[in-house]
Amino acid sequence: MATPPQLMHGKVAMVTGATSGLGLVTARALAQQGARVIVVGRNADRGAATVRHIQQETGNPAVELLVADLSVQAQVRRLASEVQTRFPRLEVLVNNAGALFTRRLLSLDGLEMTFALNHLGYFLLTNLLLDTLRANLPARIVNVSSEAHRGAQINFADLQGAQRYSGWRAYAQSKLANLLFTYELARRLEGSGITANAVHPGFVATNFGRNNRGVQALLWRVLHVAALSPEQGAQTIIYLATSPEVEGLTGRYFVKNQAVPSSKESYDSTAAQRLWQVSAELTGL
Repeated sequence: MATPPQLMHGKVAMVTGATSGLGLVTARALAQQGARVIVVGRNADRGAATVRHIQQETGNPAVELLVADLSVQAQVRRLASEVQTRFPRLEVLVNNAGALFTRRLLSLDGLEMTFALNHLGYFLLTNLLLDTLRANLPARIVNVSSEAHRGAQINFADLQGAQRYSGWRAYAQSKLANLLFTYELARRLEGSGITANAVHPGFVATNFGRNNRGVQALLWRVLHVAALSPEQGAQTIIYLATSPEVEGLTGRYFVKNQAVPSSKESYDSTAAQRLWQVSAELTGL
């Protein structure tokens, strides 16, 4: 197998949800390209095994684990503080951790779990790490969204799904929130040297959806038969994190290494600003 080009040599990259699936493949590719990689996961044992696996496969010893549950705001804050203490800079942040919950669950902060993990986790962690990203420009933020955002709307009257919960609707809303956040972030960072882009990785055969039980879990297993491999799905994430071709490009939505239009709702700047304000209030920023 050909040695990957060392596009990331000397750079620091962080990948959330990196102990399996898309995150693992992305972290491994960044390590192969010479980056110092921060693997973020919820489980210390699984995370340690992931780090050893990546180090052995890539021959890159500069792979480190930080443990955090990104649905818990105190842990997000602790994670950001650890990064700031241990790493003088950060050139790439890949926000990948996420899940779909068929039953309405609450995070430790009392927030609906899908919104807390899939959106507020991205929002809070990114904002806390902006100064670290500014320390060695240019820098890139890659937010993993989904084509599931199409047809979704942000229900500001019931963001937490307390009145009428649907797991799929909550997930689709969170993926639309990822796009609104990405585009608003790109506007706010314009000219700063930090780019922010979003990506749809495709329908990928990972552990996604298997945290649920019963018929839903069985359905995900059946659908995975026709799904992309994690290696295939991660390609656009890796492209956005590393390729010179997208240097300086910001505020875009990528599918299969191409910038494509997202839904009409995702370009609503008024909704994006409102979501930013609500998110800042919910996270205490």
